Amino acid sequence: MTQHQPGTGPAVPPDAAPAAATGPALAVHGLGLRIGGAQILHDVTLEVAPGEMVGVIGPNGAGKTTLFNLVSGVLRPTSGSVHLAGRDVTGDPVARRARAGLGRTFQTSSVFPRLDVLENVRLAAQTHLGHGLSVLRFPSRGDAATRRAVEHLTEVGLEHRLHVAAGDLSHGDKRKLEIAVLLATDPAVILLDEPMAGVSSADVPGLSEVIRRLHRSGRTVLMVEHHMDVVLGLVDRVAVMHHGELLACDTPEKVMSDPTVQSAYLGDVA
Repeated sequence: MTQHQPGTGPAVPPDAAPAAATGPALAVHGLGLRIGGAQILHDVTLEVAPGEMVGVIGPNGAGKTTLFNLVSGVLRPTSGSVHLAGRDVTGDPVARRARAGLGRTFQTSSVFPRLDVLENVRLAAQTHLGHGLSVLRFPSRGDAATRRAVEHLTEVGLEHRLHVAAGDLSHGDKRKLEIAVLLATDPAVILLDEPMAGVSSADVPGLSEVIRRLHRSGRTVLMVEHHMDVVLGLVDRVAVMHHGELLACDTPEKVMSDPTVQSAYLGDVA
């Protein structure tokens, strides 16, 4: 598949949110990570268009989470680059990438379990609006952060659980809450790291629908997920990782029928 070059555009302040771009929303070029004598990730090039959803699959140890760690700034690459809306963010720390519009969920829950659902999201919205992170700031019904929190909780289907302690939610609803927290920061590009991890089979359809609505709303999503049926039913393209390399990236239909992919990965799935 022919790759589009990311737009360069005018220089922007380091923490500015990305402006609308005609090029990729997210692009990694020749990305690599070497630790000691081990090549963990090698020469990965991938571009995600604005509003596109791409699923990243591969067996354990294929390099999926390493790729996410490099894109989000948790790790620094030893080669290659990361661009967000045409801007090189390779040297930027996690917080600066977040302020530039990159949001990420993690495999393990990151909510405040003793705070209620509304307060978890309100705190994220409060920080994004420049009011600082403080549970001592008493919200009102008309408070901007509270309005934003309710809006995003409604978007993920948790509007009926506003005052439930986050720790009392099912794993599926905790994942929805994490997505609402992320949305409250208004990310341009969303990284979902195994959103179905720990989620019961009964909760998978509802969570899948939340992710589908993210896509339909025009948001750009890169998702790592082991549930093949979930990935194939949601994404525009599938990127297959194997031994730290990008083996293929194409539509679900073409990837599923690729003999190399079947031999390296899909054929090993029970």
